[in-house]
Amino acid sequence: MQMAKLFSEIHPEHKSFMEKQHIFFVGSAPLTPNGHINISPKGYNTFRILSSTEVAYLDLTGSGNETSGHLDENGRITFMFVAFQGAPVILRLYGTGQVILPNSPEWENMIGEFQWIPGARQIVYAKIHAVKTSCGMSIPLFSFEGERDALQEWATQMGEEKLDAYHTETNRITMDGRVTPLGRMNNS
Repeated sequence: MQMAKLFSEIHPEHKSFMEKQHIFFVGSAPLTPNGHINISPKGYNTFRILSSTEVAYLDLTGSGNETSGHLDENGRITFMFVAFQGAPVILRLYGTGQVILPNSPEWENMIGEFQWIPGARQIVYAKIHAVKTSCGMSIPLFSFEGERDALQEWATQMGEEKLDAYHTETNRITMDGRVTPLGRMNNS
């Protein structure tokens, strides 16, 4: 069994592994003990490794916006990649993140890293301070069939104006009542 290994930065073999995965998970939590811990699966080709200690992903519209609210409060974020094919591996990135909103100078500097996807609402950027690998021997094997078109079709049909209204209605406040950066932007 492979023992867990801890690294201070992303190594080339970590980068290669992450780039082959079709899904990753994002974990975040509020500071309050009764707040809800959030784990979100992310698909499409939205994750970017910017350097050995920096990553970002293009965050797409969802029915909630918990990660954004948590990052705004405390910055803590964990990314997890799991091998569903090939050798069993789990890789986690631990870091401090922030939300980059459209129309900000940071957005203009960062959006070029991504292929545009209908429904994009913000970018999540993180500075990584630890990388941990461990075995994934109990993780089942899955075959990738393809990306779902549902979100992109939905966002395209909504159009920009209705999508902004949706963000204001459903992505403005976390389930614990914290106003998100997107919520503040849409209220200004």
